[in-house]
Amino acid sequence: MTRIRDIVERVLATGYLTVEAEDQLRQLLTTRYDLEDFNAFMTLQEAAMTGKVKQESRERCGIK
Repeated sequence: MTRIRDIVERVLATGYLTVEAEDQLRQLLTTRYDLEDFNAFMTLQEAAMTGKVKQESRERCGIK
């Protein structure tokens, strides 16, 4: 089973959060996850807010 931290690791390596990865994260966040996954998600949130990661969903709707 894919873990949140696996997806985050992939996104941080590419610098790009795809719609597919966002959907996977949404689904995984509705299940039980551990502290390491939570911390990875928080790292991803920070990277997105600071512009280190671009979001496909935002590009599609014109949000910068």
